[in-house]
Amino acid sequence: MAGHPEDFATNYWGRRALLSPAAELPAAGFADLFSLEAVDELLSRRGLRTPFLRIAKNGSVVGDNQFTGPGGAGAEIGDQIRDDKVAQLFASGHTVVLQALHRTWPALVDFSTQLASEAGHPVQINAYITPAESQGFAAHYDVHDVFVLQVAGEKHWTVHEPVHLDPLRNQPWTDHSQAVADAARDQQPVVDAVLRPGDALYVPRGFLHSAKALGGVSAHLTIGLHTLTRYLLIQELAALAANEVDLRTALPLGFNPGDPAQLAPELEKVKALFADHLQTAAPEALAARLRRRTWSGNRPAPLAPLAHAAAINNLAIGTTLQARQGLNHHLTPGTAGTPGTAGTPLRLHLPDRTITFPADALEALTTALSGTPFKVGDLPGLAPEDQLVLTRRLMTEAVLVTGPQ
Repeated sequence: MAGHPEDFATNYWGRRALLSPAAELPAAGFADLFSLEAVDELLSRRGLRTPFLRIAKNGSVVGDNQFTGPGGAGAEIGDQIRDDKVAQLFASGHTVVLQALHRTWPALVDFSTQLASEAGHPVQINAYITPAESQGFAAHYDVHDVFVLQVAGEKHWTVHEPVHLDPLRNQPWTDHSQAVADAARDQQPVVDAVLRPGDALYVPRGFLHSAKALGGVSAHLTIGLHTLTRYLLIQELAALAANEVDLRTALPLGFNPGDPAQLAPELEKVKALFADHLQTAAPEALAARLRRRTWSGNRPAPLAPLAHAAAINNLAIGTTLQARQGLNHHLTPGTAGTPGTAGTPLRLHLPDRTITFPADALEALTTALSGTPFKVGDLPGLAPEDQLVLTRRLMTEAVLVTGPQ
């Protein structure tokens, strides 16, 4: 977006919409990320299946059976995209929505990996391709923040203030559909502009928005950041409360949960017990739950299985390696053993598992996971032969990959 990143983080993130004309952005358009030619390739040659495609017109989503079918001999799966059916629908004014491009289009796979790593929030990317003078969806709000990148054509965007501030994922716009319609009709928009190729627009979650293509085919990317919230911390703290015996105590026999008079004394007990739980909750326990819940939101940089297996076999002192981009991880230091004690191992927490290493590998592991390429043999604190064992283990776990040689 236009301006300094710190200004955006302080003054716009989650608070205000921001329109950034192409002239104010450092890059000349977004052709390196996506194009209309990419749309045709995905729809005709990549064997896409649902739910990687949605089709809509005037707010109504078309049933999958209208644009899917078997893929032919050897690929009889019935939900593959039919390019001829998509062409018919698009020609009749329907909007094509390519979903989860952060998993299917190489340039956007790499872009989303880097963005998620820097932003700290899971990223998804969709593309909306709209025929001339058509509108795919009426005014609505999203439950995640959105960056709009105009790729081709022109689209008129209208953005209004929220009717429900900072909605959670279980609070969709349809819960407030009348208020959304009234605000879109009666309120002054905060953004009322035509986006052209190279323009960008930031729409915080909850802000109402709608868009209509103008004189030609329009294509834009929506980069959605699935915002992590304080409410998420409350949810996980409540889950940790299951370890509190007094909170697991059964309510009295004959209890009527719909009676406020019966509920009141139990509620007071729960408030007191939960307050004690909050006072004693350990950040380490909460972090462990959050790792399991959030780290799977984005996958790390793609790994070529055959080439990676060959690199493990060929690993030697002097090989250049680096941490796999976008792989969430956290190191918990261990303790060295003393006479008569074994100490505790160093723990490397990954999205789906935890692996252990000797405590004295901390300095070497910290360097290896820093993101800076290094040569096996140059890690601090371990002999070259021990580095070879360590890095082979990390490559086998898909934590390290080959770096620039």
